[in-house]
Amino acid sequence: MRSDRDLQRELERIDRRGYPAYKDLRGQYDFGDFVLSIDHVQGDPFASPSSVSVNVHNEVLHIPAGLWDKAHKRTALEDVLLRRFSRALAGCSMCAGGSGKSGVLATTCPGQEVLARSACEVDGGSVTFRFEAGLPAHGRTVDGRAAAKMLLDFVPQCVERTLFVDDGLLDQAWAAVDLADDQHAAREQMEAADLVAFVADGSILPRESGVSQRPLESALAFEAPAEQRVVLDLPHRGKVAGMGIKRGVTLIVGGGYHGKSTLLRALQDGVYNHVAGDGRELVLTDATAEKLRAEDGRAVSGVDISLFIRDLPDGRDTSRFSTVDASGSTSQAAATVEAYEAGARALLIDEDTSATNFMVRDALMEAVVAREFEPITPFVERVRDLWERAGVSSIIVAGSSGAYFSVADVVLQMDRYRVHDITAHARAVCAELAAPATPRAARFALPAGNRAIAVSPVAPGTDSARGDRGGRDDRGGRGARGGFGGRGAGRGARDNRIKVRTCGCEELQVGQGSADVRLVEQLVDPCQARALAQLVRIGAQAGILVQGKPVAKAVDELMALLDREGWRALAEHDYVACGLALPRPQELAAVLNRWRA
Repeated sequence: MRSDRDLQRELERIDRRGYPAYKDLRGQYDFGDFVLSIDHVQGDPFASPSSVSVNVHNEVLHIPAGLWDKAHKRTALEDVLLRRFSRALAGCSMCAGGSGKSGVLATTCPGQEVLARSACEVDGGSVTFRFEAGLPAHGRTVDGRAAAKMLLDFVPQCVERTLFVDDGLLDQAWAAVDLADDQHAAREQMEAADLVAFVADGSILPRESGVSQRPLESALAFEAPAEQRVVLDLPHRGKVAGMGIKRGVTLIVGGGYHGKSTLLRALQDGVYNHVAGDGRELVLTDATAEKLRAEDGRAVSGVDISLFIRDLPDGRDTSRFSTVDASGSTSQAAATVEAYEAGARALLIDEDTSATNFMVRDALMEAVVAREFEPITPFVERVRDLWERAGVSSIIVAGSSGAYFSVADVVLQMDRYRVHDITAHARAVCAELAAPATPRAARFALPAGNRAIAVSPVAPGTDSARGDRGGRDDRGGRGARGGFGGRGAGRGARDNRIKVRTCGCEELQVGQGSADVRLVEQLVDPCQARALAQLVRIGAQAGILVQGKPVAKAVDELMALLDREGWRALAEHDYVACGLALPRPQELAAVLNRWRA
């Protein structure tokens, strides 16, 4: 292996040559404490930055095994290290000077969620950081001196600041791992206690703004109602009290602006762990829970929505319903069935973002338009059977209709941001007013769950003529765009490339197909979207995503591949990009279900 001195000599040799001379640097260099790997070199100063990684062996670090010996601990440790490394790089970025993207040093900057990310990987105590470097240029020639400053001074400084500076790193790491341990234990105890969600006393649920996930400073701390109070015994925090939401049907009501949707948003994000100080560290929800909503205009392919919609006036078969332009009700019906097929054990629904005719149908409307003339069976008439016969819980926010009072196991009221259990009161009022109980619809039959992929998402080779020649990576923030080349492609291999492009958390494009995911609300990070796009590409190239294969089976195979091979499974060439984050199987299924070929 070459050394850092060899890298210095190479930079001196190519100084002031044409920019492509930087490609001679590709390879590994031993810096003593770590190994620097220049994995991909950008084509010119204005292209996406080069891909670089550093690996620090555990023999140098001596990280205690207790920080990484379990998956949830390892992810927490990686998160701490990546946040430190990201800050260190930001302090040196653009300091080398030059034209175009010269001097850029950047990696993934994590948000409030703690996710496994390709930008930092701990393996057996060794640490790998992956990042981008804009190699410095004078016009379109190599600036060897500036590159030496970047690679031989700035990068080692960043590694030093991240891993070797005695500024409380070990304490930070243990604190994060202890929190992850508590979150893991809490989820296990929730399962044992038959809880679909838990919100600890003292949690801060409101966010700073619509574009910030930081906690609102002036927010009222959460306090559980006595009827729902449970106590979890955690390994590090000890006994923690909070609100436990039992499996079944839970209704959340209250006046406008009293916090109903805020609570539900916290619950939908509770499928992920959050960092210390977020306020939602112990707001935890069943990891399979799915937020459902209406999505006018979405694509639906071969979904059995007959549980909710049948006997359409145009005679279409709703047991294999397809459309390129779904209505609010058909999109929400499809999403409900798709969630069940994807293994969701809990559905989260807010009437504000739901199709009214999918959720309820009142007696007066039924008296005017007879049931036999209405193809839609509202969710309220199926919600009990979904729980009792399919084991799928529901948490529903409602503020304008009382139809769910008679089908709910628990009714919670938000009053000035406080939660109150009003189950007994709601039932008493229903009895006093002789409110009719919501009927259960007949003919409850669950979909078979083996719905097949109707059309293969992409065909290998279809994009060879339009592939991004640089194989550039998309690692920008929300709304950023970038292109990927096909796996294993390089010079002489362009015919097998599949173009991959993402637009933040809004759209994925793979080959000639795309999926609109802007309303998949639990897709929380653009890095997850990039990983999903790469999974679709790999699935197409490996023959996993083929016409006729059950969607659920394809999802299982792709997630198993990622679990087995790690980030290397998504490598497009012979290196792993830094801008990937682990998605849930539910979001992968959501992408496949929304695919337009």
